[in-house]
Amino acid sequence: MKNLINGKTIFITGGTGSFGSAMTNTLLTKYKPKKIIIFSRDELKQYEMKNSIHSKFLKIMRFFVGDIRDLARLKTAMSNVDYVIHAAALKHVPIAEYNPVEFVKTNILGSQNIIDAAIESNVSKVVALSTDKAAAPINLYGATKLTADKLFVAANNVSGDKNINFSVVRYGNVMNSRGSVLPLFLSQSSKKFFTVTDKEMTRFIITLEQGVELVLKTLKSMIGGEILVPKIPSFKIVDLTKAINSNKKILITGIRPGEKIHEEMITTSDALNTYEFKSYYIIMPNSDFISAKKLNEFKKFIKKNKGKKVKKSFCYNSLNNNHYLSINELQNLISKTIK
Repeated sequence: MKNLINGKTIFITGGTGSFGSAMTNTLLTKYKPKKIIIFSRDELKQYEMKNSIHSKFLKIMRFFVGDIRDLARLKTAMSNVDYVIHAAALKHVPIAEYNPVEFVKTNILGSQNIIDAAIESNVSKVVALSTDKAAAPINLYGATKLTADKLFVAANNVSGDKNINFSVVRYGNVMNSRGSVLPLFLSQSSKKFFTVTDKEMTRFIITLEQGVELVLKTLKSMIGGEILVPKIPSFKIVDLTKAINSNKKILITGIRPGEKIHEEMITTSDALNTYEFKSYYIIMPNSDFISAKKLNEFKKFIKKNKGKKVKKSFCYNSLNNNHYLSINELQNLISKTIK
């Protein structure tokens, strides 16, 4: 992995967010990149992030204020970049239902801008972060992320003779990230009750550290066009409240606009192109749209890593997942996350 990262320039969109900050910390403390470029809209968060980084690392840090809706700005900022990690997105489900056009502009048009800028700037690898809500979406946010996934997969077909690969990493809720349910429940721990939308609700869960390692592994092994889905545990939302305070009452408030009771990461339709590996699944691109050379690379990768085709009826969702976190396991995870 060090040979992959050391001496390289890495560009992170949404770099001041939970994932971007964790990725930056890992790159600075475990590797020796040539440069890390943080690209985000909020100058205050950039200022705070810069102040939180040890002075010995600042010489390789660059902070660009900009919006992924601005293609010209992206091209300027992406000059001489080796890898792009695309984490920027508008993510709030109910807000997306009320402001759909704004989510389309950022999550879809902004993603295409990332693709166009990366191709023109001769970037070699682009990894885009997706979400479980992109699988069989019922809300606007999920629909925009599914479209973005499709754009990044298809980008491998339009890059011409450029030596560039685009891949997607799709995973579930990140523990204690902004917008996750844990900060809400922690803030409610001193109140009379927890608010839960549905008592049957389940979700996938991954830690920030696991998300970072997953993206780095994808950077190392990516062929281009695949969607990588990790095998991660599920949990019951009501069990999370019990892990925080088992004595507190729960108020059921009802499903919010665009919300699912259970999340999916691989649908039965995806199963037709999905292979299972030891710790993850890969949704392969349609063979009709990739080159013979890349198809051969995928075949070699599957054989080398002992991948096997999933059944046609396969579906990977947070309800039928065979790995659920117990209340005790959730308590241990919370204690490690918020220490």
